[in-house]
Amino acid sequence: MANKKRELFQKRRLRVRNKLRRSAAGRLRLSVHRSSKNISAQLIDDARGVTLAAASTLEKELGVVGKNNVAAAAKVGAALAERAKKAGIEECYFDRGGFLFHGKVKALADAAREGGLKF
Repeated sequence: MANKKRELFQKRRLRVRNKLRRSAAGRLRLSVHRSSKNISAQLIDDARGVTLAAASTLEKELGVVGKNNVAAAAKVGAALAERAKKAGIEECYFDRGGFLFHGKVKALADAAREGGLKF
């Protein structure tokens, strides 16, 4: 059962990523990872294979260490948008991976949009 669930997640993740790549037009990728205890996001330049900005609930500065709720996800999204602005990044595309665009993932995306990222 566990292998089947993991296989379905991987299949969904690749399907989402491949659809986004077709319409990305050379933009950066905002990739989200959600575990049972933490949530993280990073802006990745796939052409160079470099992470340009990242934020996670594991960072002590955000004050949400070990929390995985909607409020923590919103703080991560806001922090990522702030770091992206400092790096001169305005546009990206949102790669939700295999996760549904609901709850924590949606809160992170909304906070990043409010912070100035366009996707």
